[in-house]
Amino acid sequence: MSEGSAMSIVRESGRRPPGGAVAAADAPAARNPFDLTGHVSVVTGGNGGIGLGIAGGLAAAGAHVCVWGTNAAKNAAAVERLAAAGGQATGYLCDVGDEDQVVATMAEVAASFGRLDSCFVNAGVASRFHPLLETSLAEFREVTRVDLDGAFVTLREAARAMVRFGNGGSLVATSSLAVLQGQARAYSYGASKAGLTAMIRAAAVELARHDIRANAILPGWTDSPMTHQGLHDERFTERVLPRMPVRRWGRPEDFAGIAVYLASPASVFHTGDSILLDGGYAAF
Repeated sequence: MSEGSAMSIVRESGRRPPGGAVAAADAPAARNPFDLTGHVSVVTGGNGGIGLGIAGGLAAAGAHVCVWGTNAAKNAAAVERLAAAGGQATGYLCDVGDEDQVVATMAEVAASFGRLDSCFVNAGVASRFHPLLETSLAEFREVTRVDLDGAFVTLREAARAMVRFGNGGSLVATSSLAVLQGQARAYSYGASKAGLTAMIRAAAVELARHDIRANAILPGWTDSPMTHQGLHDERFTERVLPRMPVRRWGRPEDFAGIAVYLASPASVFHTGDSILLDGGYAAF
């Protein structure tokens, strides 16, 4: 395969996180509903930022996490980090904006593990924050190629695999607070995330008969490699941080818990929702 096609970098530890006792498998009623032992999850953009926070939570709960990203070195570093914490992970090179790569990589995951229990559609790029009057269609499509088109193809391929395996599953998309509040100069990003949220609701309705649920997470202001420069601009911090009731920016690890919940049997009756995690920003 070429470097741009589906490739994998595997680093596994032989340890299992606490909570995955064999005895639990013999008594389903007593099993911890947040235990993801034996669970296989795909996290696109899982090699950094919120994606890595999600991957860390899933791995700690016992899932084998398939980390998708376009940077081989970052993939390898993320896999090593998850393994060092006692988790299990595999890295895959994949540009979700390329349909053929998504199809091939999802097929590789399915063939390698024989199941797919959850897929976190998290990969994304940010807008250039140009004024509307100065934004070209080509610039607009640079973002929608990944954040909307790529998300659609990933959801479709994950759903196809889940339906084929017949074990149900959970589709989760990383949307944005920008869906609820106007974010000036971010037209392509806001439009993509709004479209993604609508797709998740449609998937929740259509796929429920297959025991597949679909939900969106809407992060607020979160400090990640994609947002770090903007959030630490002195003027921006002075204007926005005082509106955060928790008095800090979000952190990638803040999304670990909601990821485990949405992947796990604990959320079996929870679908079609958009869950806001913003430190109380929208409520202030």
